[in-house]
Amino acid sequence: MYILIVKTSSMGDVLHSLPALTDMLTIIPMLRVDWVVEENFCQIPSWHPAVNEVIPIAIRRWRKSWFSSNTRQERAAFKQQIQQRYYDLVIDAQGLMKSVIFITYLAKGIKHGFDYRSAREPLVSWFYHYCHHVNKQQHAVERIRQLFAKSLCYDKPQSYGNYAIAQHFLHTLSADTGQYLVFLHATTKANKHWPEIYWSELIKLVQPTGLKIKLPWGAKHEYQRAMRLATSFPHVEVLPKLQLQQIAEILVGAKAVVSVDTGLSHLTAALNCPNITLFGPTDPSLIGGYGKNQYSVFSKQKNMFTLSATTIMNKLEKIIL
Repeated sequence: MYILIVKTSSMGDVLHSLPALTDMLTIIPMLRVDWVVEENFCQIPSWHPAVNEVIPIAIRRWRKSWFSSNTRQERAAFKQQIQQRYYDLVIDAQGLMKSVIFITYLAKGIKHGFDYRSAREPLVSWFYHYCHHVNKQQHAVERIRQLFAKSLCYDKPQSYGNYAIAQHFLHTLSADTGQYLVFLHATTKANKHWPEIYWSELIKLVQPTGLKIKLPWGAKHEYQRAMRLATSFPHVEVLPKLQLQQIAEILVGAKAVVSVDTGLSHLTAALNCPNITLFGPTDPSLIGGYGKNQYSVFSKQKNMFTLSATTIMNKLEKIIL
């Protein structure tokens, strides 16, 4: 049986789809799966043993120059690629009109997706052959596991979801594995940032443990923040700019991770690395860290990110000591 999965973005959403894929592979071992995903996240599906081919799409980049000759050529090439094969099932786990119009509608095969009450954008249900009701009041991982189970007519396993990608990185473990922490200090939304003064206090509190701290970054302003945080602390290393694969290799070898609400915190969960995720104004009940050894810490004042460094260090000590 050949299946096409449509789950393009964001990083957390793509990672949240992996346990459903593991369920499918366990119950139907002969499955072959292709996956359409935004080009920035195309490495993620390739880490899972069930994925045969990753088909990148660049809707985010195309929107910047929709009618340019290069964009038109890329869109035509994508259409040709997506229509090369007839799929037994096309499962649209994105549930958005853009995924329907640019991917699901073009793909050849019987199309499954969320029904009118379950989809993020209800109109998408008009474009599926089969629509499935999935309760919104559950974690995103469980929603997708349920959608896949209903699409393929099996009972969703009662066991905890398994991302099945950590083993992909076992050969990358380095000599300093387990001797450092990773602080994921960067996130896209300003109100999700933990103030730098608290990060600095936590860095100071970690110093007596003898553990190193590694600070990844993506954008220039994130690099500048990392450099400020590392000032005067010899146990802190600002990493070079890394690709997603390289960041995963760093995370999988960490003793523990402290993160804000960001896509990389979900990657940490998928790699089974102990992680303390700090939440200010966001509610993690539906999209928080899902996995082993994942801890959520909430700010009592939702409009102010008032978590003390001492509180985080107390929780961190329970993991590292």
